[in-house]
Amino acid sequence: MQTSPLAAASRLRGSRPSWLSPKVFRTEVLAGLVVALALIPEAISFSIIAGVDPKIGLFASFTMAVVISVVGGRAAMISAATGAVALVVGPLNREHGLGYLVAAVILGGVFQIVLGVLGVAKLMRFVPRSVMVGFVNALAILIFMAQVPEMTHVPWAVYPLIIGGLALMVFFPKVTKVVPAPLVSIVVLTVITVAAGIAVPTVGDKGDLPSSLPVPGLPDVPFTLHTLTVIAPYALAMALVGLMESLMTAKLVDDITDTHSSKTRESIGQGIANIVTGFFGGMGGCAMIGQTMINVKVSGARTRLSTFLAGAFLMVLCIVFGPVVSDIPMAVLVAVMVMVSFATFDWHSIAPKTLKRMPAGEVTVMVITVAVVVATSNLAIGVVVGSITAMVIFAKRVAHLADVTAVTDPDGTSVVYSVTGELFFASSNDLVGRFAYATDPDKVVIDLTAAHIWDASSVAALDAIETKYAQRGKTVEIIGLNQPSAQIHQTLSGELASH
Repeated sequence: MQTSPLAAASRLRGSRPSWLSPKVFRTEVLAGLVVALALIPEAISFSIIAGVDPKIGLFASFTMAVVISVVGGRAAMISAATGAVALVVGPLNREHGLGYLVAAVILGGVFQIVLGVLGVAKLMRFVPRSVMVGFVNALAILIFMAQVPEMTHVPWAVYPLIIGGLALMVFFPKVTKVVPAPLVSIVVLTVITVAAGIAVPTVGDKGDLPSSLPVPGLPDVPFTLHTLTVIAPYALAMALVGLMESLMTAKLVDDITDTHSSKTRESIGQGIANIVTGFFGGMGGCAMIGQTMINVKVSGARTRLSTFLAGAFLMVLCIVFGPVVSDIPMAVLVAVMVMVSFATFDWHSIAPKTLKRMPAGEVTVMVITVAVVVATSNLAIGVVVGSITAMVIFAKRVAHLADVTAVTDPDGTSVVYSVTGELFFASSNDLVGRFAYATDPDKVVIDLTAAHIWDASSVAALDAIETKYAQRGKTVEIIGLNQPSAQIHQTLSGELASH
């Protein structure tokens, strides 16, 4: 049976990438251009933090974005040189030089691949929603705070430009959404500034843009055990911080786009991108949530094409249109990032109605996460502290759910203790004190039908109860254990006594 040309064409359309659609293609191209423009001052700023030439940060942003667009697990997410990675590798550069920094980036990429293969991405399951909300809100605050230096001790003309940029981004989408409002804002205000000769800080004031593509090569370090011991701690720290920010950003984009992405592939992809970046002399990086929000939330990008073009356009803008890009007022890019910070913040999370209905523990976790991130300027530390706080609050809450009730046989020869709830280190600590050892009959039954044993602490508590009754010549029978509880009890009972 022959297939009609119409059916064949329909199947071809269904199998081709979504970005080949003219509408999607236009959105992805324009989004990539906006992100590239926003990346330039950011990459230069992070280079300064790391203590390297601005070209190093720009090269890193180029290679990270291009490579991750192919090997990453989350489409439309932007990876480039970041402040978090710059803070980690900066001390290494200052103490030992650029060669050691580049070597650490390569080794950090190897660590990320290993962690990805070992399943580190699965740890994201243990990040509660309250921590995620705190992460997003803290990030919005950090993005805004990063713009404050660009708004202080500057010519008065900066402020009208920022207001004009914000106005264009708010009202232009009401006219048309064909062209991203941030791009319109950048172009219009740059033309006005240059034409009117307004003297304000520009992108060119941040540093010289590269005039050629990066060249691959090996890091200029001695390949010895001593070098490895010097760079390994920095490489591991960079790998962990980079993965934490990348996986949290990927999860955020999943929620915004209502799609799923492979966190394991993203972990491995980050490693590959950093290895490639290192061999091209870059300073390394990870996912950038600010630029990702510009790409996904503001510009509407959804495919890998926007990520690839962000990196490609970055180099084209620097090498081909360097003089033009250098004239872009920093005020316009500040306006873009301020808009991103407002769009990123979860305003619903701090609404009075939400706070009134939300459990106090959830609000506490969110506030602690925000406070730690803002205080340390480190998203990874905030997420870890927030997650630990949430676990402590959860353990305390669940511990109160364990209960013990006693029913004595009418003839007074036995007593049955019914234990209900989850038995683990927090709930089993006071279990021993819930029994009347001196006054109970000679036969004691502990019914665990409505309970579950989770850890060694609970087994040790049951052993202690049996020992206390045995010292008084009384027998204890434990019944109702479900299979997992019976297995852990059988394995550990009698083996936990201190010597």
